[in-house]
Amino acid sequence: MPTIFESPRDLLGKEGTKLEASEWLTVEQERIDAFADCTGDHQWIHVDPVKAKDGPFGATIAHGYLTLSLVNMFMPQMVEVRGFSAGVNVGMDKTRFLNPVVVGSRIRGTAEIVSAEEVKGGAIQAVIRVTVEIEGKDRPACVVDTINRYFPE
Repeated sequence: MPTIFESPRDLLGKEGTKLEASEWLTVEQERIDAFADCTGDHQWIHVDPVKAKDGPFGATIAHGYLTLSLVNMFMPQMVEVRGFSAGVNVGMDKTRFLNPVVVGSRIRGTAEIVSAEEVKGGAIQAVIRVTVEIEGKDRPACVVDTINRYFPE
């Protein structure tokens, strides 16, 4: 269940609040191949299981940007903001890829509110740090500060 905020203003003063974790997702070769097709990145480390078996990770690995893009899937599982007319992704800061996601790994998102402030036009802008964890690993796959802006109704 996501952490629910009835309005964007309810994010104000919630710095340091940890959100519920997303569900676990198994990263299958089919998802990696589809991402390679979408982006044109067909490097063998991602799409050639036979060659990758003898590579540095013993199997194919997910693209870092695939891992990052899954943050968009995890966010609504972790946080739900209600009572706004439009919400937009403003961008991200401090993105780091810390550990490869080997095919077949299970990953999930965890999150914490870093900041929330009122910006021009009465919108609320929130920075939420998302950590993509790999089941059974000490180091996460990815950490990113997402920047989201919620416009008033």
